[in-house]
Amino acid sequence: MHMQNEHVSELKIAYIGGGSRNWARKLMCDLALEPQLSGVVSLYDIDGGAAGHNAQIGNTITATNEAVGKWRYEAAATMEEALTGADFVILSILPGTFKEMAVDVHAPEKYGIYQSVGDTVGPGGILRALRTIPLYVNFARQIERYCPTAWVINYTNPMTLCTRTLYEIFPGIKAFGCCHEVFSTQEELSAILEIFGGVSGVERYEIETNVKGINHFTWIDQASYRGIDLFELYREAAQKFGVEGYRASKEGRASRHYGDWRWPKPLHFELFGRYGLIPAAGARHMVEFMPHDWYMNQTDPVTLKNKWGFELTTVHSRIEYQDKQIEETERIIAGTDRVELKPSKEEGVRIIKGLLGLETFVTNINFPNRGQLPDIPEGAIVESNALIQSGRITPLHAGGLPLDLLNWVVRHVYNQELVLKAGISQDYTLGYKAFVNDPLVAMDLKSSKALYEEMLEGTGLFRL
Repeated sequence: MHMQNEHVSELKIAYIGGGSRNWARKLMCDLALEPQLSGVVSLYDIDGGAAGHNAQIGNTITATNEAVGKWRYEAAATMEEALTGADFVILSILPGTFKEMAVDVHAPEKYGIYQSVGDTVGPGGILRALRTIPLYVNFARQIERYCPTAWVINYTNPMTLCTRTLYEIFPGIKAFGCCHEVFSTQEELSAILEIFGGVSGVERYEIETNVKGINHFTWIDQASYRGIDLFELYREAAQKFGVEGYRASKEGRASRHYGDWRWPKPLHFELFGRYGLIPAAGARHMVEFMPHDWYMNQTDPVTLKNKWGFELTTVHSRIEYQDKQIEETERIIAGTDRVELKPSKEEGVRIIKGLLGLETFVTNINFPNRGQLPDIPEGAIVESNALIQSGRITPLHAGGLPLDLLNWVVRHVYNQELVLKAGISQDYTLGYKAFVNDPLVAMDLKSSKALYEEMLEGTGLFRL
């Protein structure tokens, strides 16, 4: 790494999961559009062919005139090769295949348990964690051996447990998790500011929010724009749009259009009325932290969308999306398509710049609790704001949560600790204790054990 005249060159980024057809492509575009950074990206993946394709695509992007950030992409044969000498490490993997994910998401359905995502908590999130934690144990050990001073950015779900595993195995690691859920909420607040405050054109990063909670169950208790209290405007929006939400007009700004449901969904307004805080993650993630009968008992997709404004994400839809990405990759490799060079709206590259001293700013990250959330155990991975500056991440004091909401957050924090211990020791009897302790697993012990064993077997883990 070499710094001169506000430009850092000869950086090395190790990308574990470098065959990614989604996150890796976003990183390539963001790096190409950043004039202050250059270097090498070493892509490692158990699918070496996919990593090789990404290296080819990355080098093609770099060669275009529009690319102001010049990078060399290479496919690494081993994790050791990728990590050695790395300044930054990105972890972005799919733990298993869609076959295992289909078990995570859909096996519980025959027991009446439906999940809208199934990658964080609930039966699917727990099984995914039991597969992922051993992988992250290895990542932590390899990082400690080959690049112990590197900053490590995690994008993999379950975000909390992946990041927590890294610190459990290598306490000196400099790791944090990045999630874009809060960004969408800031977009929503910008829209509410336009509709109810008459102020238009405000970008999401201009909205000041105080973020607190755990990943995918994150909340905002303060929100403002240049002295305008957005909480009052949100309350107005909840009163007006709380039943049906606010549907986008065709004239709505394309950058802020998320399908039919443009702004906060009925579920967000319901939770705002219940707890008095603004939900800061997508509806389909938030519901999985609460009892099944609260919101997920509407299993018909149309009913669920009409009542709460979100749908179940099926594994079939994920497979279809991946097939399209594979076809797109083949066309890019063949030269019949090109990558559209546009910013991803993720903050990974900006955070890299901040840690290198090229700018200072505040954003939300997943990081060990060092007092920023006073009612959560020390060391638990929490999501809150942090100051990003040269060589340092400083979590900002977020304050406490209302006791009724804290009750749910703490329950999940301790249950995730139980999953962590089960995953590290590969003790699936211990894992079962966490499984039946999850709010979505509302069933008798005989049925819960049958489901758990079926999911263990279906995802290649050991039986009890």
